[in-house]
Amino acid sequence: MDILKPTAVIGTNAWGSALYEKAMRGSSVDDDVLKDAMKTAQEKDIPIYDLARDYGLGKAQKMIGDFGTDDIIISAKYTPFTRYKSGCVRKSLMKDLEDFKRECVDIYWLHLPTDIEEHLNEIIELYREEKIRYIGVSNFTLDECKKAKAILDEAGIPLYGVQNHYSIICREWEKNGLLQWCRENDISFWGWAVLEEGLLVDPRIPKKTTMKFVFKKKVRKLTGLYKVMIKIAERHDIKVPQVAMAFCASKGVVPMCGCRKPEQVAELADASRVKLTSGEIKRLEEAADRADVKILGADIFRFFVKKSKK
Repeated sequence: MDILKPTAVIGTNAWGSALYEKAMRGSSVDDDVLKDAMKTAQEKDIPIYDLARDYGLGKAQKMIGDFGTDDIIISAKYTPFTRYKSGCVRKSLMKDLEDFKRECVDIYWLHLPTDIEEHLNEIIELYREEKIRYIGVSNFTLDECKKAKAILDEAGIPLYGVQNHYSIICREWEKNGLLQWCRENDISFWGWAVLEEGLLVDPRIPKKTTMKFVFKKKVRKLTGLYKVMIKIAERHDIKVPQVAMAFCASKGVVPMCGCRKPEQVAELADASRVKLTSGEIKRLEEAADRADVKILGADIFRFFVKKSKK
């Protein structure tokens, strides 16, 4: 896989914790299944994994480090839940590298736009020490992305990518110009939660998860969208969740999905190569707009962002 042109990314939010897996995904898998999923990722040419310190209740990073990271692309994050303190990013990254058993991470994201300049300047130091290959930002608005790019431009470093929530029912970043700005500046846009935590799947297949229980009323409002997704899935001979993945890929968004099983990895890889027609995209968007359902929301993490210093 070309790191500059990824087709899909494997999310690891549910790796490592059987308790979390059962609560959010409805089931858990053992280590051998995850290892087989990684083998499939190599075969399908999507050996790229998105991680963070808290994924799998803190176990995902150590797990993937134990499995072996020599032949994979690692996407990791620094999440600033507090104001900037000198050395905070370095301390976090060094712990990440210890978990990964690596000397560098391939892509490192500033996960929230708190104290952007201070955090990015420390990330730039680590980049120059070759502990980071590429720098990205996550959960940033368009203006915040422009600020980050300007800081990196001044340092002579390209902004690799933007990683934000995007799905058929969450297209705010397209509507407010961020996605177009990324295209114009050759910046990769990664969409997380493209399946809305398991809600944009086949409604004909019963599956009990926490998310479906919490949002059962909203799920009923998605009936019209489900019908369109089912028809498009049949037309392309793919599964319903793959329609949501293909939608993103067809819009120039890199789909990120939590994959724990080999078949899930294969479905993500295959879906990312499906090109929906403009008519199919229009029907999906119209059905989504009619449903007017917001589940996670584009600004779900704004609560954690500290206001700029006066």
